[in-house]
Amino acid sequence: MSAALSVDDLSRSLAPHYSRFRVAERLLLTGHSHQAWPDVAVEGQLEAFDDAARAVDEKWALAAAKAEEVASGYRALLGDPDAEIAFGANTHELIVRFLSALDLRARPRVITTDGEFHTVRRQFMRLAEAGIDVVRVPADPVDTLAERMAAEVDDRTAAAVVSLVLFETARIVPGLGDLAAVCASRGAEAVIDAYHALGAIEVDLHELGLADTWVVGGGYKYLQLGEGNCFLRLPPHADEFRPVVTGWFAEFGALAEEPDPARVAYPRGAARFAGSTYDPTSHYRAARVFRFHAEQGLTPTLRREVSLHQVGLLARTFDELDLPEDMATRDRSVPREACGGFLALRCRDALGLQRALAERGVSTDSRGRYLRFGPAPYLSDAQLTDAMTALGDVVS
Repeated sequence: MSAALSVDDLSRSLAPHYSRFRVAERLLLTGHSHQAWPDVAVEGQLEAFDDAARAVDEKWALAAAKAEEVASGYRALLGDPDAEIAFGANTHELIVRFLSALDLRARPRVITTDGEFHTVRRQFMRLAEAGIDVVRVPADPVDTLAERMAAEVDDRTAAAVVSLVLFETARIVPGLGDLAAVCASRGAEAVIDAYHALGAIEVDLHELGLADTWVVGGGYKYLQLGEGNCFLRLPPHADEFRPVVTGWFAEFGALAEEPDPARVAYPRGAARFAGSTYDPTSHYRAARVFRFHAEQGLTPTLRREVSLHQVGLLARTFDELDLPEDMATRDRSVPREACGGFLALRCRDALGLQRALAERGVSTDSRGRYLRFGPAPYLSDAQLTDAMTALGDVVS
């Protein structure tokens, strides 16, 4: 699908499937934060209720089947068909479980960046207050970020944590495979935050040199899965770890056995990092949405093509506004292919512009100095140009 018209046709054909969110009537440019759910998501939620009503406490076997369906969806997006996938309601609880498995007394050093999402930013700041040596490498310049992080890894380093796509600027971080290799050579763990990557760019962990890394992400943004569908992809050597923060679902398959009173046992695979009782409705909804994407042919390749077209259209329309650079500007130094699924504009008053756009019916968001326009496959070209034109009206 190379012609711009065909991308627009696809978007218009998808919009009726999102009628409950009224995507054809609204300028929802927050697709990098919360995409609309397709109408069929309701089917998943109702199925969860019906299974609970019918099976009561026996519903967990049915829920496990849904969780496995969601895991399969993530494996396909990661290009890793054999991946072990642990689940959590959010990435924070998964990061905490991971951190609790590290020997931070022997290796009290963690490497990260100053461009990470608040989940990592806040937690790692608190770790630093508690005495952990947290190194925050400047995210800019992005082209050398992985190299500069690798230079900080030493024999005291427990882990290096970095996003594949930076949440403020949409820049794809290159060279993470080299960082992962350095971590492995020094006995440190590499953790990749793929939240802003999946559904926006094509990901293949093996091609990227990330087969031995931990990967966190979720479906709240580009994947339209809603809340409660975050994951931790375990590397092949994960069975070496015993997380201190561990839920009773980790021994769900052995509850009939008498537990060892002297030592907590862990299963092999993803269950090693399991939590505890959760609301399985999220997995029912996600499984139905994954099936909907398959029915519509929304492959990672097609999603990337649509994203490049839509973000490119937003960028061109922004350039045509010819706004004063002290009001709003974008990074023109890199090609569109070097960025993820949204357009980041550096603004004098990003929050003020966001609020002014909202008054005109345009939903965007801001992060610090950046105003973010996030398209979605169900938005037409006309909606995108209308939204960006509104920015010109606001500034003028």
